[in-house]
Amino acid sequence: MINTSTFPVIETKRLILREVSIEDASSILTYLSDEEVMTYYGLEPFQSINDALDEIAWYQSILNNKTGIRWGITLKEQGVVIGSCGFHNYVSQHFRTEIGFELSKEQWGKGIATEAVAAIINYGFEQMNFQRIEALIEPPNLPSQKLVEKLGFIREGLLRSYEYTNGKFDDLYMYSLLKQDFEKVV
Repeated sequence: MINTSTFPVIETKRLILREVSIEDASSILTYLSDEEVMTYYGLEPFQSINDALDEIAWYQSILNNKTGIRWGITLKEQGVVIGSCGFHNYVSQHFRTEIGFELSKEQWGKGIATEAVAAIINYGFEQMNFQRIEALIEPPNLPSQKLVEKLGFIREGLLRSYEYTNGKFDDLYMYSLLKQDFEKVV
């Protein structure tokens, strides 16, 4: 399902979703060092270029291990990475994966995250043959909940103390979108 031979580039009306490289480390550091962007990310705000390089190494490792894929979000006219989105925790025998996304604060409220996430959902169902895409979202993270609900995800329940991040246990809502309930949104 996850092909590592050629990285798929996805184009939308305003965006190009592409592979992230070490040349993107400074732009990743810019938005992942922002406290507001990192509120629900599960990590402390990045402090150095090495933090960004570690993130890029994680993107490469999930691709190499065939457990996920992460695209850099760029505006067509700029080419600078302003966020990322992708799939992780892919379970091939169950055709199931989780989705994740984040975006630079300067780009919030413009529909960019929705456009990017819709594009990778289309790709996931059509090209990667997923049956189920999950989103795990902290209850206070209302913007992410609204985004996935707009794209057709259903909240299935609350996973209590599901993750331990930044020195605390977090509850997470479990959302899912099934292939048979999916309507192409791009």
